[in-house]
Amino acid sequence: MNLLKLSFILLFTIIMGNFITIAQKTNVSNLSIAQIMQGNDFIGHLPSNITWDISGKQFYFYWNPENAYSDSLYLYNIENKKITKVDFETQYNLPENIIYNNNHTKAVYSAHGDIFYWNLKTGIKIQINNTLAYENNPHFLQDEQKIVYKSDKNLFVWDITTGTTKQITNFKSGSKPNDKKIDNAQNKWLQEQQLALFNVLSEKKQKQKAGKTEEKKNKLMQPLPIYLSGKNLMWANLSPDGNYVSYLLMKRNKSKRTIVPHYVTESGYTEEQNTRPKVGTLPTKFEFYIYDIKNRKVEKIDLTKLKNYEYIPEYTKDYPNKKYTNSDRISYIGQPVWSNDGKNAIINISSNDHKDRWIALIDFKNFKIETLNNQHDTAWIGGPGIGWFSRPEIGWMPDNQHIWFKSEKSGYAHLYTLDIKTKKTKQITKGKFEVYNPKISLDKKFWYFTANINHPGDRQFYRMPLKGGKPEQLTYMTGNNEVSLSPNEKYLAIRYSYSNKPWEIYLMKNPALSDNEKMIQITHSLTQEFKNYPWREPKIITFKASDGAKVYARIYTPEEKQKNNAAIIFVHGAGYLQNAHKWWSGYYREYMFHNLLVDNGYTVLDIDYRASSGYGHDWRTAIYRHMGGKDLSDQVDGAKFLANEYGIDPQKIGIYGGSYGGFITLMAMFKAPDVFKAGAAIRSVTDWAHYNHGYTSPILNTPVTDSLAYVRSSPIYFADGLKGHLLILHGMVDDNVHFQDVVRLNQKLIELGKQNWEMALYPIERHGFVETSSWTDEYIRIFNHFQKYLLGK
Repeated sequence: MNLLKLSFILLFTIIMGNFITIAQKTNVSNLSIAQIMQGNDFIGHLPSNITWDISGKQFYFYWNPENAYSDSLYLYNIENKKITKVDFETQYNLPENIIYNNNHTKAVYSAHGDIFYWNLKTGIKIQINNTLAYENNPHFLQDEQKIVYKSDKNLFVWDITTGTTKQITNFKSGSKPNDKKIDNAQNKWLQEQQLALFNVLSEKKQKQKAGKTEEKKNKLMQPLPIYLSGKNLMWANLSPDGNYVSYLLMKRNKSKRTIVPHYVTESGYTEEQNTRPKVGTLPTKFEFYIYDIKNRKVEKIDLTKLKNYEYIPEYTKDYPNKKYTNSDRISYIGQPVWSNDGKNAIINISSNDHKDRWIALIDFKNFKIETLNNQHDTAWIGGPGIGWFSRPEIGWMPDNQHIWFKSEKSGYAHLYTLDIKTKKTKQITKGKFEVYNPKISLDKKFWYFTANINHPGDRQFYRMPLKGGKPEQLTYMTGNNEVSLSPNEKYLAIRYSYSNKPWEIYLMKNPALSDNEKMIQITHSLTQEFKNYPWREPKIITFKASDGAKVYARIYTPEEKQKNNAAIIFVHGAGYLQNAHKWWSGYYREYMFHNLLVDNGYTVLDIDYRASSGYGHDWRTAIYRHMGGKDLSDQVDGAKFLANEYGIDPQKIGIYGGSYGGFITLMAMFKAPDVFKAGAAIRSVTDWAHYNHGYTSPILNTPVTDSLAYVRSSPIYFADGLKGHLLILHGMVDDNVHFQDVVRLNQKLIELGKQNWEMALYPIERHGFVETSSWTDEYIRIFNHFQKYLLGK
């Protein structure tokens, strides 16, 4: 190490040490900010991603008990009750995405880009291919004697009996070449004259013609070339009878993207990153095709006959002088889901204005689709297992005549069935709760699913009769039980946590099949340093909002002798998220910071404001066309609740949060300046017109079509309302909420002549901070900010 580098490191260490020491002078907690901002290095590295071995006698998970650079794969054996680290070669050859035949006697899977067939009766495994190409997505055809898989763009079928492989599709990049034709009458006359005058030319022409005829015959024995014409192939699916291929093409419209400069680089030069476009870009085009293999016919499927396709959104009535057009409403289309008998297939289709979802039956012979179920929302389609931030969950019932799906029709995400002939729909689960990850049991008699039946913030695993009825609770520890059911359904591997107990893996026998219901802890991940502190169990409370709504929140309260009559409201981020729950929070650094704050006498309130997940449709969509409306008023009502019920001084209330939480913090400081004396806004959206399309357009539509929604929802328009003390913190290479966002707000505050704000910048951090030094600096600044402006320290 050279002297200059060593000097720099020493200087940095001294500066950071002094900075941390200054912060600690006003911190009376046994915890230090530098300590808790180490994250999992302080807590312990927690296990994740449980997957069962096909035998059902062992399962795999990722873990890092050695505090290594990254997690490694581990194996737990049920019989010898031992945990072992998986070596590289074993991990390399492990099956990925195992697919069984109907009676679970055969399996097919991919591993390291190759396809394997496994006869479970004999135990014989056959590697179907061993190539540098990436083969994936294998599954059985209807007769279970053939396996289809994807390699590069194309589908191939491997015959189990003969061992032969046949290419099914021939997708080609580019456009179909045109036959050379003579372009005018003069040239055509000259060609005909030459052929009539010279036998050698005429004979040569006849030979060429005969050769082309033979070539055409040969090509008829090969898969039909299908040219993509500059579009992207999203997926291709072979019907179980092997007669039809359905596929989806996508063409993304060109749009300008934001450049994010990187200032601290290895090269010493500023380097540019080309990131996402802004909301309001032209919709991506999707086209659904069917290829009839026997008749060598390809047709694009007309989707304009879907129910409610001509719908025009209600918000457009606010713009009577602006013409609204959306001639192609189709967004992404999921792959066909086939019935077990291979006779029928359904697809899930979304609209690009986010107002409709269609489940449709495919008529392959006639190249048509039929709407089975149309879910419509004047706000936007979403909810667990339905759409938006959740993959749609649909499937077939055992009778092959009914499908199952999820819908928010009742106000919550519940299970429904539908008869494909009569289109009669039946609701299977009912109540003010949400259903997650439903699965039909091996014997086809029951459902397994997770739900928050007992409390919005408590998730348990259930079994229920297939036709409906009272769910039977199988797990029993309050918190979150992420269950992975063994292939034979005899065991539950559970990733469990509680509010003040981080995630660990437990094992139990399936209570539905066994009398032994005890959960046995398998992993022990926590460091002694973490266990030395008595972590608080935040109390889950409710308060009444100004519009009468019941709002759930976590509250952390100090001992009476420590109480300083000040409070801080934490605003969680969005996407679609819940934080006033009874399990270990994804905001674990913030959870630990809240314990530190309480040690210093603060009361901390963490609200599941309007638009948080776990509370049903109306809660989810309450911010439609107005972010910073009810989600902000919930924070204001929370502040009043603290003053009225917990004796908090109304002049000593601060607010902070990151991402969407940072956005709400800005709105609180600008629109409710008499309620919040100090705020810290982390990685904040300041103007929704500059955020991404996928998240923003469902809630606010687009800036061009619904400018009113963007103006009333964007903090930059309300910056003149700032009265309290604002701290802005942002990563300079944030490629989610761009650094440009806060730079624009910076300029606005300068032009408004505001002096009561400051900004801290982090040159090497993206949206989610990585470096412990950045986390530490950020939260020391936040702590000092509240100490100074709420307590005068």
